[in-house]
Amino acid sequence: MHDNAIKLRVFRKGPGDKGPGRYDEFKVPLEEGMSVLDAVNYAVENLDSTISVRWNCKAAHCGSCAAEVNNYPRLMCKTRIEDLGPVVTVHPMGAFPLVKDLVTDLSGNFEIDGKIKEFRPKEGLGEPWIMHDIDVGRAQEFRKCIECFLCMDVCHVVRDHGTKYVGPRRVIKAAALDMHPMDTIDRSVSLTKDGGLGLCNVTKCCQEVCPEHISITDNAIIPEKERAADKLYDPVLMLVDKLKALGKGEEDGTKKNE
Repeated sequence: MHDNAIKLRVFRKGPGDKGPGRYDEFKVPLEEGMSVLDAVNYAVENLDSTISVRWNCKAAHCGSCAAEVNNYPRLMCKTRIEDLGPVVTVHPMGAFPLVKDLVTDLSGNFEIDGKIKEFRPKEGLGEPWIMHDIDVGRAQEFRKCIECFLCMDVCHVVRDHGTKYVGPRRVIKAAALDMHPMDTIDRSVSLTKDGGLGLCNVTKCCQEVCPEHISITDNAIIPEKERAADKLYDPVLMLVDKLKALGKGEEDGTKKNE
């Protein structure tokens, strides 16, 4: 093959196709600064218009072009050909149902949103809310998520257990709410009991593939697991919670009698 061209291998499989699918190979001229998405789009526009691929902004802001490039979850628009070599293999994210070729069905990710309890502020708060910068910063990191779902794709727990585990994307959503200084709900226990957080064995693979460099494991998953462990297994805290619940029950009873 000529030095200024690459071999692009694109996974192909349609809704009605049987078998594991195949790879079609294309010779794509290499240009300076070319991304994997550029190469795929070249193949679509010049060699085979039937290739299905999802993309939008081409600037690593929307997360639409997430795929597995040379067996590693990446954003195609952010991955440079020059960093990969003369042969580039593109496969759809394997953790999600296939629609066609490089397009997968991500709707299940949004259905999981319903498992995360919504933000509930403290009662009687005046306006504006006054918060310390350090508290805002802790939650703000997770707001950078572009929902590319690469963290979900690389997670072996998601692949092995499916919807039994809400996955790293939903853990950081819960963590962003739990770390909000005006929120009143602790979601760690529900994440563990209903969201399968205990299945995560903290390999940090989700953190490694995040294009926004969010510390998913260190700043979200581990704190939520620790908080849940305290609530569920620390005998002192369990006693405190029971006393609080008992006191609240007595108070409510008094109010009703009044």
